[in-house]
Amino acid sequence: MEKYSVSEVAKLTGISVRTLHYYDEIGLLKPSELSESRYRYYDREALAELQQILFYRELDFPLREIRGMMQSPGYDRREALRNHRELLKLKRERLDRLIGLADDTLKGEKDMSFEAFDVTAVETARKQFAEETKSRWGNTPAYVESERRAGGYSKEDWTGIQAEMDGIFRSFAALVRKNPASPEAQELVRRWQAHITAHYYDCTEEIIAGLGEMYLCDERFQKNLDQYGEGTAAFVSEAIRYYCGK
Repeated sequence: MEKYSVSEVAKLTGISVRTLHYYDEIGLLKPSELSESRYRYYDREALAELQQILFYRELDFPLREIRGMMQSPGYDRREALRNHRELLKLKRERLDRLIGLADDTLKGEKDMSFEAFDVTAVETARKQFAEETKSRWGNTPAYVESERRAGGYSKEDWTGIQAEMDGIFRSFAALVRKNPASPEAQELVRRWQAHITAHYYDCTEEIIAGLGEMYLCDERFQKNLDQYGEGTAAFVSEAIRYYCGK
């Protein structure tokens, strides 16, 4: 497995070693491995997480909010990255206009237009993304509780939590051709609800019902669950509906 020391990550990303140590201390970005001498090492998955953190920092999100959102059970990294990309495209278009204006000025043209300096489009998109992100993954009692618990988890804790979640949804995927009201499916719903309660926040019946609807109605979450197997999202949603209606 390819791994990087903390100094190598600092050189690669331009982030100071001290900052990486601080991210570790607050539970935002844990190293993938600690040597016997307590040296930190990061694998490619950790670097992917760091990239997401830096995208959010570009949008001026506080570190505590970044941690809470990225570690929430519904977080969709690919969807967040798509939103980051759209914002970067807007920034690039603005820079292209500024470069064009500079070139025209160097050629002797006396265009006194200031439209190229306008940041309205970029700021509007940034605020919209920030509001959508917070409304989707933050600013709820569940988010606050999830953030509080997340602060005490180690990298090993997160690895175990992720493995447990993957196991539950792989089991759901194995049942997609069966009745979602079957005892096996209903037991998996109970396990998923218990998993969320144990590791994130109190997952009430109302919350689990809302998650079930979101898994099917929100295309982004549907794609995420269907990675375990085609039809998984619809099956889980239907199983939760039976579970909450019993």
